Amino acid sequence: MDYDPPFLETYKAFLQNPHSEDTNTNYPSVVDSWEPPIIDFAKLALDQDSRPEERDRMIEATTKWGLFQIVNHEISQELLHSMMLEQMKLFHQPFVDKSPLRTYKWGNPFATNLSQLSWSEAFHICLTDISRMVENQNLRSVEAFATKATALVESIVEILAHRVNIRSRYFRDNCLPNSTFVRLNRYPQCPISSKVFGLMPHSDSSFLTIVYQDKVGGLQVMKDAKWVGVNPNPNALLVIIGDLFQALSNGVYRSIKHRVVAAERIERFSAAYFFCPSDDTVIQSSENNNKPAMYRKFTFREYRVQTGKDVKQIGDKVGLSRFLA
Repeated sequence: MDYDPPFLETYKAFLQNPHSEDTNTNYPSVVDSWEPPIIDFAKLALDQDSRPEERDRMIEATTKWGLFQIVNHEISQELLHSMMLEQMKLFHQPFVDKSPLRTYKWGNPFATNLSQLSWSEAFHICLTDISRMVENQNLRSVEAFATKATALVESIVEILAHRVNIRSRYFRDNCLPNSTFVRLNRYPQCPISSKVFGLMPHSDSSFLTIVYQDKVGGLQVMKDAKWVGVNPNPNALLVIIGDLFQALSNGVYRSIKHRVVAAERIERFSAAYFFCPSDDTVIQSSENNNKPAMYRKFTFREYRVQTGKDVKQIGDKVGLSRFLA
């Protein structure tokens, strides 16, 4: 396909070198499936004193797993379908046309072996840039998704913040349109799907991530020290806790490690909304349960710079362990 990135040509050296694989890596294989807890947003929207059960279930899911599904989220199936069509058109441009775009990324230019090669491509778009791309690329549904996802995330984090004594305006003051992103993902057909990931194992560099995945599936998460598959639910969005919320909550909420397997015969699409702060935002572990701070105080800029250094030096993200107290 003239729109596929040149994976095989670019990473030929890895493919020809039998020692390029990381033998300690658990490559994608048949795994058990898991149905994450389902939270009803319509019930969350009720007065806290009227229906606390759903809020408690959500807090339990973020504390235990770092992941849940949310239904009745007010983002219609029609909008999600329209967004997927826009996404497909965007990715199916010739590679020579999309590759120069600032928002476009593919693979992992810093990979040192096959286990670090992500067989995927993405448009990583700041919310303030979406309006411009609406005119150039006809992404009106993507813009509408971002607007609705912002309202959804703000409602969720307000509940979670209250549980761990974080002031209610912290996120509204620090997570702005110029620091929050939508990432459109495409996972092309992969002839070496048993050797590489669609997206390599990682945890998110965000407070919270909202994910919409198509019916193909392929997302796997680390649960009870083993990988399990998360089957797509057409009526639900996935809510994933990121590194920053784990640090901010002093470890009460868990940042979950996840990956995407590569598919040999079919392409896959997903969209993710990353709720991130401005660079100068201070991440300081909240005081709760008289527990000492797990992480030293740091800014999001420090976190991003350190992550960038690690990726360039070893091909992978290290994450929160760099910021332990």
